[in-house]
This record gives sequence, structure tokens and C-alpha cells, in this order.
Amino acid sequence: MKTRFLGLCAILPLAALAAPASAATIVLGGYPDELQLVDDATGAVTQKVKLDTGLPVNLHMSNDRSRIYVTTNTSSGIEVFDTASRKIINKFSLNTPSVRYRFNGGVPDPTGRYFYVLGMRMDKEIDRWRVSKPQYMVVDLQQKKIVRAVDVAPEDERASRYAQLVLSEDGKSLYIFRDEVVVVDTAELKAVKRFDLAKPEFPGMLDVSFGGALESLRKPDEYVSLFISEDPYIHNKVFGIARFDLTSREFTFAPVGPAPENMAGLEVTPDGKDGYTVAVIGDLGSQRCEFWHFDLTTNMAVDKSEFPCRRRFYFGMSPDGAKLYIYGAGFDIAVYDAKTLQPVQDWELTNDATMAGMLFLP
Repeated sequence: MKTRFLGLCAILPLAALAAPASAATIVLGGYPDELQLVDDATGAVTQKVKLDTGLPVNLHMSNDRSRIYVTTNTSSGIEVFDTASRKIINKFSLNTPSVRYRFNGGVPDPTGRYFYVLGMRMDKEIDRWRVSKPQYMVVDLQQKKIVRAVDVAPEDERASRYAQLVLSEDGKSLYIFRDEVVVVDTAELKAVKRFDLAKPEFPGMLDVSFGGALESLRKPDEYVSLFISEDPYIHNKVFGIARFDLTSREFTFAPVGPAPENMAGLEVTPDGKDGYTVAVIGDLGSQRCEFWHFDLTTNMAVDKSEFPCRRRFYFGMSPDGAKLYIYGAGFDIAVYDAKTLQPVQDWELTNDATMAGMLFLP
């Protein structure tokens, strides 16, 4: 494994190729059991899609953007949304009266036949529910059941919590990203390699942690994510963009700036030139929320602006990079201009937005 440490200007050509030119429809989860499709220009809810398996907790777009895989919490369900017809084409629940499952999301294999999740199984006994260790599970989307399950190794259990799952293009390797990177052989569902990020192979970095994937920079053969690390001397924290090549298994870290006390994600424009994050400072009555805007060609802070905090919220960006979104928990999307960081308008939704994330349809 090789680790590279680059300025963001060195990786901009890759960023510019990663995202679609435009998208017209926002896809959000909605309480208690719906998808909400929202016009990205007007904010109008144009369609609601009923989810028979319950509350959506994760949305995953296939690499060819033809399917959205929705995982639901109410009955541990999976529903497949076809982006062309905008209809559910497959749906089922994994729970039975005596067995239940818990997982937050997953990834499909290249054929679309299997779906990989990281979760737990709960078996009903006479006087209690017996909860398994975390498991790698393979769901057959045709048979509509789990066909394989293997316990996560004890040393990987910590990394498996709230981890991001990515599958290689050939479907042979499953990657688990969190405080370490675990490479799982999909044939055996066993970890075959681990990258310890507590002390990565680069001087000046400790305790690297991966955040959520950057959808605007997504490529099938590469995982692009927010990262946070600290220096080994005075332990100042920095954040930036990490890239992991799924073929060569090489890292590239591009620091952006000092990490705030709490961050609500990182969004990057399709051309890779501008980055935005939300800094959450303080708590309760003293809590403040600010947009931070960075020029990623120079790694310089451009601007910041305070906006009204919410106790729980999510951060997003329009596909063209012109608008910033603050949404959930609640029935609206607060829209801000990405250049001025000033409020534009509030779009009213028909359902409370869930934690499933925000995707875009062309």
C-alpha cells in the first residue's frame, strides 16, 4: 500500500470528470414510508413513492445511475427504484416473526443480483432476543433472502460501526471504510487485508478517519471521501479529501484546512474548485452554525457565514454547485446561494425528511 500526500490542485483534473453535468430532481427519504422527488429548480414536490417495507434510512445509487437501492428500517427491507421509469421494481422484507435484522445500508454487486450489507441478526427465544455479532451478509435480490452471512472478525468490529461500504468493479473485494480500511474477499466473506489509519504511512498524520463519500466526485474505481486527521505533535485536527484507488489500493490525502469542533459533511463543486463545509460550534444555547467556503485550487479559506442552527440537520449541494441545502429534521429544505452564502428561500416538503441522504436524478 502506498500513501500519497498531495495538494488539491494536483487532483483537480480527476475531480472535473467525476460528476454528471446537471440533475433536475432531488430524491429524499420521507417519514414514515416514502421517497420524495423534488424539483431542483422550483423546490416543488413532483412525486411521492410509497415504500411498502417502511422507513427509508439509506439511499444508494448504482454506478450506472439506473437504480437506487433503498434500505428501510421498519421491517429491514430493501426496495429497488428504477431511475428511468421512477417506479419501485423490486421490494421485500427480511424480517420474520422469529428473526429480525438491523443494517443501515449496503452496496449492489456489478450484476445487480446480490446486495452486500453489514448488520446484525436477532433471533427470538422464549424470554429474550439473542443478538448476533456484526456480520457480513449477502442478500440475493432475486430470492429475496440472505444467502450468506459470516461474523466480522473481533478486531474489525469497531471499524464496522457506521462504516461506508464500497464494492470493487469486478465484485471480488468489499471495502469497509471508517477508522481503518478493511478489505473483504467476497467469495469467503473474510478480511484479507487491513490498513491501520491510526498511524498511516505518511509523516505528520495520526488517527485518520473517513467520513461520508463525496457523491459529486464519485468514480466506480475510486472511493472519494472527507477525512479528518491530527498531527502527532500538538494534535491539531485538519480535514480534507481522501482518495482510495480500489485497484492499486493507494491512498491520496489532500488537506483543506483546520477541522472545526464538529463538521456536517463536505461538499465539492463538480469542477473540483470549490469546497464547502458546515462548522458547528458550541452546544445548546451557545450553538452556532457557519458555512465555510474554500478555494480548493489554493487551499485557502474564501468566506464564511453564520446561519440559523438546527438541533439535527443534514448538508447538501445542488449538482451544479450553485445552491447549498440544509434539510432535516423537518418539512423543508433551506436553500442558500453558494457564492454569497446567503439564504435564498425555503422549499416546503410534504413529509419530514429522513436520514437516508440526498441523491439526484437527471
